[in-house]
Amino acid sequence: MNPKTFKIKNFGCQMNVYDGERISELLADQGLAAAADGEDSDLVVLNTCHIREKAAEKAYSDVGRLKREDGSRPMIALVGCVAQAEGAEAKARSPMIDMVAGPQAYHRLPEMIAAAARGDRPVDTDMPAISKFDALPVRRRANPSAFLTVQEGCDKFCTYCVVPYTRGAEISRPWGDILAEARALTSSGAREIVLLGQNVNAWEHDGNGLADLIRAIAKIDGVERIRYTTSHPADMNEDLIAAHGEVEKLMPYLHLPVQSGSDRILKAMNRSHSTESYLRTIERVRAARSDIAISGDFIVGFPGETEEEFEATLRIVDDVRYASAYSFKYSARPGTPAAVMEDQIAREVMDDRLQRLQARIAQHQLAFNRSTVGLNTQVLIERSGRRFGQMIGRSPWLQSVHVETDVQPGAILDVTLTAAGPNSMTGAARQSEAA
Repeated sequence: MNPKTFKIKNFGCQMNVYDGERISELLADQGLAAAADGEDSDLVVLNTCHIREKAAEKAYSDVGRLKREDGSRPMIALVGCVAQAEGAEAKARSPMIDMVAGPQAYHRLPEMIAAAARGDRPVDTDMPAISKFDALPVRRRANPSAFLTVQEGCDKFCTYCVVPYTRGAEISRPWGDILAEARALTSSGAREIVLLGQNVNAWEHDGNGLADLIRAIAKIDGVERIRYTTSHPADMNEDLIAAHGEVEKLMPYLHLPVQSGSDRILKAMNRSHSTESYLRTIERVRAARSDIAISGDFIVGFPGETEEEFEATLRIVDDVRYASAYSFKYSARPGTPAAVMEDQIAREVMDDRLQRLQARIAQHQLAFNRSTVGLNTQVLIERSGRRFGQMIGRSPWLQSVHVETDVQPGAILDVTLTAAGPNSMTGAARQSEAA
């Protein structure tokens, strides 16, 4: 029987969140309704991540939990990067899975759902050149801060990473398609556009680079803020750096992963930058925009990492003074070169290093938050807080800010930052109220 209601569960990165939103719009366009919280649905879409073993295993665990007490279950679609990596093997691993679709094939879910309703168990892991965007419906509803994928795939082939195998080669969406989607998002309620890509600053179309795209989006009526993620240091060119100082709507925040503070480990990872070149890039960005908040990614316990090399990572954290950062234990992914390298690091060593790294990052994050106390700024209100009359939004530096106000999500509020915590800020609304 064809499903009438659906739920989507996203795992992993912001690009999966974007894909989940587009799948929701696609299913709604086919007449399906999103099930209310706490209610069963006829279809469950698990939008999976394969970047770390834990995320992949969690998706399969969720499949098993979908069986109901009466023995029935919803129709189950496994989509995303686990689906791409495992294909038909996913169905063999879990007979409850009715269909499998990779991240470049989810636009064909309506046909796959119809096939599953007939008793088939379709698999689609084709990777055509971004044809899915042409098949997706126009954006009709958007959050105050909305994701917009502009680039997919990766050509960098870091030795620990599965993205080139699950998302394919680097492909840039056309200029006109991106601007049209940005306009649709603002017409649907978005005030902030977050440009997404596996290597978003590698975006290029007809001689235009990401800086040109940012400047064009900044001219769209209704766009008040622009961000982009995730960037690769090798693609952080001078034009993009200059845009941080010249485009007022481009927020003072840059996520620029370094992964390690050791040049030997960076080479083993096949990262195309050194610690010196990375730090020079940070210096140039700060010269263009002195108040910019820098975020990063780190992997501890990469094969062969010594204690001295780990301490070099702690030093680069101190050198950059990250406003925030994501850190992970190395996770061997099948099919990647690093998975078969010698000198795999013991789990207890990785645990210890991760705790020490996260403690150091937390020191700098709190210091950054405290440095903004007393500033007058603007906060984009995104949702209600836990207390009556409390709203939560984001500062230009991507800090979560709690403020007592009666304005609604989508408002841009003039705020004085009054207190800092390790993970959030408190703000007081100023007299001018919402923009």
